Amino acid sequence: MTTTVADSAAEITSHPEFSGVYADEPVDSPDPDEKAFIVGTDSLRVIIRDCPLRMTWQRRTDGWVTVSEDRPTGAYEIGSRTGRVAHHRVRNLDDRYYGLGEKAGNLERTGRIFDMRCLDALGYDAGSTDPLYKHVPFLMTRTANGAFGIFYDNLSASRFNLGAEVDNYHRPFTSWQADHGDIDYWVMTADQVSGLTPQILRLTGDPAFLPRWALGYSGSTMHYTDAPDASHQLLKFIDLLREHSIPCDSFQLSSGYTTIGPRRYVFTWNRDKFPQPTDTTGKFRDAGLHLAANIKPALLTTHPYYRDAAEAGIFVTDSPTGKPVTSMFWGGHGSNVDFTNPRGVQWWKDNVRRQLIDMGVESTWNDNNEYELWSEDATCDGFGHPVELDRIRPVQALLMNRASYEAQREAAPAERPFLISRSGPLGLQRYVQTWSGDNSTSWRTLRYNTRMGVGMSMSGLVNFGHDVGGFAGTARPSPELFARWVANGVMHPRFTIHSWHDDGSVNEPWMYPGITDIVRNMIRLRYRLIPFLYTLSYLAAERREPIVNPVFSLDDSLLEESDDFLLGRDLLVASVVEEGQATRTVTLPDVPGGWFEFDTGIHHDPGTVTLDAPLDRLPLLVRAGAGIPQCTLPEPTDEIITTQTVENSPHRIVLYLPDGEGHSEGFFFDDDGHTDGYRDGHGYWLTWTADHDATTVTVHTHVEGDYQPPWGAMDFALRPSDDRTIKVISELTPSASNQHPTAENTGRP
Repeated sequence: MTTTVADSAAEITSHPEFSGVYADEPVDSPDPDEKAFIVGTDSLRVIIRDCPLRMTWQRRTDGWVTVSEDRPTGAYEIGSRTGRVAHHRVRNLDDRYYGLGEKAGNLERTGRIFDMRCLDALGYDAGSTDPLYKHVPFLMTRTANGAFGIFYDNLSASRFNLGAEVDNYHRPFTSWQADHGDIDYWVMTADQVSGLTPQILRLTGDPAFLPRWALGYSGSTMHYTDAPDASHQLLKFIDLLREHSIPCDSFQLSSGYTTIGPRRYVFTWNRDKFPQPTDTTGKFRDAGLHLAANIKPALLTTHPYYRDAAEAGIFVTDSPTGKPVTSMFWGGHGSNVDFTNPRGVQWWKDNVRRQLIDMGVESTWNDNNEYELWSEDATCDGFGHPVELDRIRPVQALLMNRASYEAQREAAPAERPFLISRSGPLGLQRYVQTWSGDNSTSWRTLRYNTRMGVGMSMSGLVNFGHDVGGFAGTARPSPELFARWVANGVMHPRFTIHSWHDDGSVNEPWMYPGITDIVRNMIRLRYRLIPFLYTLSYLAAERREPIVNPVFSLDDSLLEESDDFLLGRDLLVASVVEEGQATRTVTLPDVPGGWFEFDTGIHHDPGTVTLDAPLDRLPLLVRAGAGIPQCTLPEPTDEIITTQTVENSPHRIVLYLPDGEGHSEGFFFDDDGHTDGYRDGHGYWLTWTADHDATTVTVHTHVEGDYQPPWGAMDFALRPSDDRTIKVISELTPSASNQHPTAENTGRP
């Protein structure tokens, strides 16, 4: 880090060019003795000027170029009376904005205003509703000089203006403003916007490496546990999985299991519906299925535990009176557990253990954790340093998840915990898998949830999914919409079919007999690709490589809005998101060798192509030179296929190699799927290279780690229509050091 002090702004001879249509001429300072400083490294620096305070961020390419500049006519505001703070930056006309996490509408955010407030947005419009559930004040900007990321380290409600607001007294600008707190921000740069994602993960925490079964299909619906015969309905789900040969790994136990009369009381069991909860949970366990129970951080004032909990002082309190704050919650008024209070944390962990884990439920679904207490007097313990809830609201959800995580970890120290959460700030990825909340049933939702998910992934929330079929609505989706939604959903890190429709209908794989075969085959496709998805999950957790990526991460010219996305960098998903379509037009990124259709092996050059997309086909394309790990599933029977089936099924890597001469390489990871043993070398790190010509493909493999997979030796195969001879030369050398191999020594490109 170097610092240079200049006597005046004029001495900074490298004042940057403005990349838009406006000339970047220094604004005259009211102080002729204005000082300027340059602070930076060999690759990034900031020019700091006073009178008024403003900063210019530059990155080095051939020379120093600007990627962000504070508004010279007033960049910072600090309200001494209101506590409001703001930051204004110059907006170049060719700048394009991304990020901000879970946001409705297009992936590109330019020209809009967004609020950062966590709300329970039941039945939202995926194209326009704002705000939603999560707090992700991380803005990514594509400029003519590279990418610039800015993360505002502030947890109070805030607002981003990305070009919707204009002011005659200022050049075009963007702004961030927050209701409370400080103006603390982190900056980062990269050649492309996609290069910012690993940096925000490095800053806010690596994603959790969840157990393999988290990648399986997770069933769920409000209607099962709301039914008077809830236990019977749940067990019937297991029977229907067998009857229809639907692969599955888990079920999300909705909050109906906690009802007493019309109200839902967290950490209770309705004994009319579940006379003996362990009987139900045991039958799921015997079927090879896991349960994740819905829990909420608020206790209604009529809750049987409420009085004792209030006396224990575990709630967010009213600062003038010291009494628990009450607010509207589901079914009445309630008070929220304060997770900045050690007593609240311990109370929560004790109940997770006693009411869930001891009952046979191993995972938690942390829901309704937006903390919509809109009183300025709502105060948190702050770990002994009282603080207004308004200043830290989203962190309550993060700490709720940490408490649930710790309870699960303490109960099963050898297991990697699985948790789900709807709300929270950036950093949530360290503990949980998340989803896009209570979406609505429509084609519009299918399209814009897809774009929303890519935005979440780019912003650091890399393990996510959507409620397939739509959670809320007047009726269930049509057969066509449901089939297309399942095809889309199986290609996300989280795959859950979930619903609560007004007409009492339930989204289930077998809901339409005419398309049950299609739904089954799509879910089986996902299970075939579990080895591929699990490798991507490992790379996300250990090397900060997002599972889902925008297509422009491979081709920076593809900036038009797209309904396509990439899994890793090798598989392009082109979901059909419009009604009545039997073809799909997709623009393929410009990569060496082009692309191959996953199922046919047909080759396509980069550019725009139209693919056949009947209802039973999801267009998937593989990058030339890639190898896609897969497993061979047994034929459908009345035994439920789970990820345990995958672990014991033959594995192969299918190579999609161009014709003629060339060289390719790739990586695969496996382990026991549920412990941290891989950190001590108990894993299977396979790297491969393939050299090929017109007649022969020669594959060399290298394996590290001492894990012996039950599926045996890795097989290699060529894409459909590739009839060359393949020869595999294996070098089996378990890691002698018994240490976790690094990115460098595993040969990952």
